[in-house]
Amino acid sequence: MNNLNLVLPEIFISISIMFLLVLGVFKKDSSKLIFNISLIVLFITLIITFNETFAINRKTLFNDSVVIDYMSSLMKIITLIATFLVLVISSSYLKTTKIFKIEYPILILSSVLGMLIMISSNDLIVFYMGLELQSLALYVLATFNRDKLKSSEAGLKYFVLSALSSGLLLYGCSLVYGFSGSTNFDIISNQLNSNEYVLTFGIVFILVGLAFKISAVPFHMWAPDVYEGSPTSVTLFFTMVPKIAALTVFIRFLYVPFLNLIDQWQMIIIFLSLASMIFGAIAAIGQTNIKRLIAYSSIGHVGYTLAGLATGTNEGIQSSIIYITIYIVMNLALFSGLLMLRRNNQYHEDIEDLSGLSKNHPLLSISLLIVLFSLAGIPPLAGFFAKFYIFKAVLEESMYFLAIVGLLSTVISAFYYLRIIKIIYFDNQKDQYDNDHSLWLKFTITLSTILVLIYFIFPSQLIDLVSRINII
Repeated sequence: MNNLNLVLPEIFISISIMFLLVLGVFKKDSSKLIFNISLIVLFITLIITFNETFAINRKTLFNDSVVIDYMSSLMKIITLIATFLVLVISSSYLKTTKIFKIEYPILILSSVLGMLIMISSNDLIVFYMGLELQSLALYVLATFNRDKLKSSEAGLKYFVLSALSSGLLLYGCSLVYGFSGSTNFDIISNQLNSNEYVLTFGIVFILVGLAFKISAVPFHMWAPDVYEGSPTSVTLFFTMVPKIAALTVFIRFLYVPFLNLIDQWQMIIIFLSLASMIFGAIAAIGQTNIKRLIAYSSIGHVGYTLAGLATGTNEGIQSSIIYITIYIVMNLALFSGLLMLRRNNQYHEDIEDLSGLSKNHPLLSISLLIVLFSLAGIPPLAGFFAKFYIFKAVLEESMYFLAIVGLLSTVISAFYYLRIIKIIYFDNQKDQYDNDHSLWLKFTITLSTILVLIYFIFPSQLIDLVSRINII
């Protein structure tokens, strides 16, 4: 029973989902109640995760197929905080667009449950179960706004392409199992000697499936259409939360069973990183829709995260986790600003809709200015330090080409961030947007902007948290 305490967050969230489903069926007009209970569930799960597992040493359960350690606890806490904030800033958007339904928070919780399972997985089957639970909920969320053709198209496109990637991933898992005799990461690492090169085929297929889930080039084709077609609150969720779980799986999969095969997989990760950084920087330049631009921007940011993983060092892993954490804070501020672009109960998503925003909404414009500068990597904002840690880890391993390409793509991507700032501050102003925003929306954009702005004063807080992660 003591062991089950280690997975208490997953057990609690599972029971909560079932309770909310029953409540939603039997109680009419319970959307607001279920939404509020979901927020409470996330908050309690966060407290349980913090209290039960944050300070423990590495422990395993269910025949070593689930691992609870410092990294899994930290990543779960980041996931839960990000999801909580996504939900609270989405409420006014959901009400305005008339998609405030009982299924929405339940699907979010189901997806989060899948992510928590992925983060703790130490076995290919457990990881795949978590991945599919997360993905099944995301398919429905993408197509949640059924009245819009683009939303239906986004969900279908994501479903079809995701099914293909899941097939490739499963084929890779079957190859690894066939040649190692186990799906457990610890056992696979002990079986490498005799089947080193054969196992490489399995690794390649699994990496293809994982690259699709984080929209790394050349498996990014779904991201721009799905980001644009999904409801904005769902796009916010897509942009941030699944990437945390996927990054954790990448780290566990590459560094636990296959660390000795680093020569085989390192070049694949470097290629994914280079392609994502270059393509993300160039493809975003011609975009007119903000959500499509964010999709290509996120592809570029995934490239920087993978650059840290490609180093094969603890410093590289830590820099990638710091990067994804700062990226989440920046995205929260950016999307909070996007959710404030409401006029006559209509939300605006084109870059041109930001024209002259500074004249009517100076505080919102300043927040967007700070966040866009940070995304571009301008010092002394948090985004600069995120990239600095990545490049430092890459250069320490003498991977100069990767660092040079990363710096060049940073310069290119700065163009489209600066173009948005130019539109906000120097173009002709449009009609004023509504100012009756929810308190949570104002709180989130204020907090995340301040964190981005003052990170350089207290950088050691985040570094100390992450520096305790030692996988190798």
